[in-house]
Amino acid sequence: MLHVDPIFTATSAAPPHVAPAVLAAGEAVPPPFTVARILTETRLDSWLTLGLLLAAGLYLYGVYRLRLRGDQWPVIRTVCFLVPGLGGIAAVTVSGLGAYDTALLSAHMVQHMVLSMISPIFLALGAPVTLALRTLPVRPRKRLLAVVHSRLARIYSFPLVAFAIFVVNPFVLYFTDLYHYTLQHEWAHELTHAHFIMTGCVFFWPLLGLDPLPGRWPYPARALLMVLSVPFHTVLGLTIMQSSTLLGGDWYPSLQLSWSDPVNDQVVAGGVLWAGGEFVSVTMLAVLVVQWIKQSEREARRLDRELDRQEARERAAEGTA
Repeated sequence: MLHVDPIFTATSAAPPHVAPAVLAAGEAVPPPFTVARILTETRLDSWLTLGLLLAAGLYLYGVYRLRLRGDQWPVIRTVCFLVPGLGGIAAVTVSGLGAYDTALLSAHMVQHMVLSMISPIFLALGAPVTLALRTLPVRPRKRLLAVVHSRLARIYSFPLVAFAIFVVNPFVLYFTDLYHYTLQHEWAHELTHAHFIMTGCVFFWPLLGLDPLPGRWPYPARALLMVLSVPFHTVLGLTIMQSSTLLGGDWYPSLQLSWSDPVNDQVVAGGVLWAGGEFVSVTMLAVLVVQWIKQSEREARRLDRELDRQEARERAAEGTA
């Protein structure tokens, strides 16, 4: 039996005209959530599955083309792109977890974290734009460069603009009627997933700096931007945990799930967003620091080589004299 805190009863009770146990697109509510159901409820018949397989195939084909002409491509980049990158997207969408994304707010928050923060980081570490530029013919390569360095791309990927979009989007989604609308309409819910991925990529890719994208800042500024993003996830997570209103309005109570309490589930969802956001932000900050140190070491070696060449030229000039 569903237990709803009395403070929500007046605003969150299911209206009599809402049919229970029906999700968006007429799908039946899934059975009680267990870890095993992540596998048993997996669906591979969606357009997203095809898109993920296509992206993996194109990436592997690019690596194959490089190896055919004798060029090397770091294995770690391929692993990052395929396993935690595309694999992370698959793990929270086409797996059984995706079957619960409109039944449990906590499941949706796990999706939010993976799609907007975890997978985009590893997709960026895979450097797909660089791979494409090294394997495409001349004309498609020029077109890709034109898109990457277009005016729209420069504005959208500028760190401050990407940061504002990344931070503001969750507040707009969860604290307006927009989230309830995405629960009612499957196409809007799928579009939200795509938006999470795009927003994360636009924010993290210029920060990591492996692909030749516009708007790249020096490492101290990138690290500062990551530090500034931490409080926003904390505020958002705590606000959801302590909110006196259920996200999605009467959607979750109307499902009449005997195995889930919408109030407790919302507390868990806020905790996932809070803890996950801080963990990813701190990890990303550590990655930027490591990249910064490596860049400084490369710059020091370059200066040493330049000084050695200069000394060699001076000795040669003295010998000639």
